[in-house]
Amino acid sequence: MSEGRGIFWGKSWRPAFAGLLFVCSIGVEAADSNSSAPPFAAVFLRWVSVPKETNRVTLEVSGLGADTLATLQSTNWPAANWPRLLSVFVEQPGIEPLPMIGTHRVENAQLRFTPAFPLEPGLRYRAVFDAGQLPRAATTTAGKLTTTLTVPARPERTTTTVTQVYPSADVLPENLLKFYLHFSAPMSRGSIYEHIRLLNEANQPVELPFLELAEELWSADRMRLTLFIDPGRIKREVKPLEEIGPTLQAGKRFTLVIGRGWKDAEGNRLKDSFTKRFFVGPPDREPPDPQRWSYQAPPIRTREPLAVDMAKPMDAALAVRMIHVLDATGRAVAGQALLMERERVWKFLPQQVWKPGRYTLVVETAIEDLAGNNIGKAFEVELNEGAPRRLEQSTVRLPFELR
Repeated sequence: MSEGRGIFWGKSWRPAFAGLLFVCSIGVEAADSNSSAPPFAAVFLRWVSVPKETNRVTLEVSGLGADTLATLQSTNWPAANWPRLLSVFVEQPGIEPLPMIGTHRVENAQLRFTPAFPLEPGLRYRAVFDAGQLPRAATTTAGKLTTTLTVPARPERTTTTVTQVYPSADVLPENLLKFYLHFSAPMSRGSIYEHIRLLNEANQPVELPFLELAEELWSADRMRLTLFIDPGRIKREVKPLEEIGPTLQAGKRFTLVIGRGWKDAEGNRLKDSFTKRFFVGPPDREPPDPQRWSYQAPPIRTREPLAVDMAKPMDAALAVRMIHVLDATGRAVAGQALLMERERVWKFLPQQVWKPGRYTLVVETAIEDLAGNNIGKAFEVELNEGAPRRLEQSTVRLPFELR
């Protein structure tokens, strides 16, 4: 029995082989003595890197006879036999070896096992080929061949940071609905709540402050996480609020802490921990009202921004994408939306200069303020008082003219 190992260099590891890494076994005889040749005379196990994918490998078994390979490739070979014949295990100290998921196939006169997932740095993998499980093997104890591969841990590159947390204001309503956490690079999924804490004035963790969802609410690029405060700790006359109390309390200070141990998509910890300290004001149960908004008209024939004061801070992600500018023909004006003044002022930078004429600011009624109130509908809707479940109109239109 021998062991084959890879050679690694650079940012990521690549086994320094394209051919044989491990040689084992000398002549295992076939059960059928009348056969002109035994199913195999010698077996070779090797780890082979996948081109352009530095942490993917295949495990190859060569030296098997043509008849044996034909049997393995036939529909008569039960799929349940594959793991008994050739398997790969992940080995970690103090933990029972775990079998890897992957696919077996016969190709180019070789038996190959391809792991379903890339190999992880810092882990050791053991491959086991059991010759006794081959078709027409002389005995089930014909011999087991083993090779290991250890993937060295990558040097940690702690470059990812928390770039912004919304709401950005220092004073937040008692019934705040959610935070948005923005990162400088894609983050890893899973166990996110282990790295986020909400501390009270005494610097003690608040009990169960967040709505811990199994399906984490990441943006497509995994650079923004939506973190909901448990609605049961916000809505009045519901059990969590009555039994545990509100997550936030008016008149008190709190700190949101994001721990440095959180890993990015490359497996590296954050460069630094992040804290957001804020004061809690009274609850906001007043739906946003665009009729109370004011705007500052930009000069025509310039690309100066249109500025809209929304009367109070709004949900950062929704305000950017739920407010639009249309020209006199009803076409959307191309440009970029920005939020300023602690998400209270919405600004629009047009791609082209403003032309004189009539315009319309279109606001989707699903837009939210910091407490989750929509236009025309508070977050805490009392259905028994006849309040509608949703508004019939989907937008509010605010005309304005540039001269």
